[in-house]
Amino acid sequence: MITIKNERELTSMRKACRITAAARALAGEMVRPGVSTKAIDQAVHDFIVSQGAKPSFLNYNGFPASACISVNSTVIHGIPGGYILKEGDIVSVDVGAFYKGFHGDCAATFACGAISTEAQKLIDVTKQSFFEGIKFATKGRRVQDISHAIQTYVESNGFSVVRSFVGHGVGRQLHEEPEVPNFGNPGRGPRLVPGMTIGLVAPASPIFESDRRDAAVRLLEDMGFTDIVISLKSSNVKMNYEAYRIVSEQTDYPLHIGVTEAGTLARGKTKSAAGLGALLLNGIGDTMRISLTADP
Repeated sequence: MITIKNERELTSMRKACRITAAARALAGEMVRPGVSTKAIDQAVHDFIVSQGAKPSFLNYNGFPASACISVNSTVIHGIPGGYILKEGDIVSVDVGAFYKGFHGDCAATFACGAISTEAQKLIDVTKQSFFEGIKFATKGRRVQDISHAIQTYVESNGFSVVRSFVGHGVGRQLHEEPEVPNFGNPGRGPRLVPGMTIGLVAPASPIFESDRRDAAVRLLEDMGFTDIVISLKSSNVKMNYEAYRIVSEQTDYPLHIGVTEAGTLARGKTKSAAGLGALLLNGIGDTMRISLTADP
């Protein structure tokens, strides 16, 4: 059911959104070579708490951090850790704050130092697609009017939208109806009315792929270290993050992780590939598929 907010509720929600936006801005200022994603997450946490709010994401369905930080080809919901940002990375930061009964939720993608022309175009197109969608967020329009505007702009610039992730309503709950896809046909979906509060996923992360129309997740390019790709099939989110915790303890290179509708994807460098595989299979059972690739 779509929740319609009254003016008093919207006033309270705006305060939560201002805290969220300020936390996101703080994170963006910290995106530079040599900074760890964990340090950014800690700063976001401390700022939100200092404002009398609570991080919306922390412990949400087992999520272990206050911000989702997705680097390069990690599409969305990246878990902060020991990864040290380097020149040329693009870093998406998704932040939420819960304040006096309401959630704020926003995100942006930042360049770490000098980035490639293609990466800059990706960020620019993603950002503008958000504003193209917002043009249609008016009384009497339909949800997919927004979706179609985003899709049309993205595809006209040579990219394609990833269809596995969508925007959503937000308010007293972090995730509310309606879903707001990044693709669709105009004139479809729920009608927009005053008091609806929705978040568009378009600016949240580098969610467009140049090469594959429906690439839900593209793992990082080969960086010369042992690869582990874990595809968790369980719909139990807490189990997914428990598996991530086990993986993290067995790696000496921080994992890049993304959550898809199929589960969780992680990649990193192992101390013992065979030992890790055995540990995961014994600990989690058949809820995942593991592939290991040794260094050349």
